[in-house]
Amino acid sequence: MKKLFVTSVFALLLGVLFSLAPSPAAAQCTMCKTQVESARTEKDGYDFSGLNKGILYMAAIPYLLVGAVGYFWYRNSKAKKPARR
Repeated sequence: MKKLFVTSVFALLLGVLFSLAPSPAAAQCTMCKTQVESARTEKDGYDFSGLNKGILYMAAIPYLLVGAVGYFWYRNSKAKKPARR
């Protein structure tokens, strides 16, 4: 029972940590946007059409990894519990 409590507290703290993390990370998108806008006005000849897709790709990978780990963790924890009759 104590192990379940420790795991729950750890998961709660990890969730709080992840919910606080995006605040500083949002500044990077503003920086990228500013750089792209300045480069477009200078007419450097660069193609920035794939920038938004690249940002979404980089943002999706951590969510997919955490989801996969959570799925396998859930599946393995269900498999280890004995069936009640």
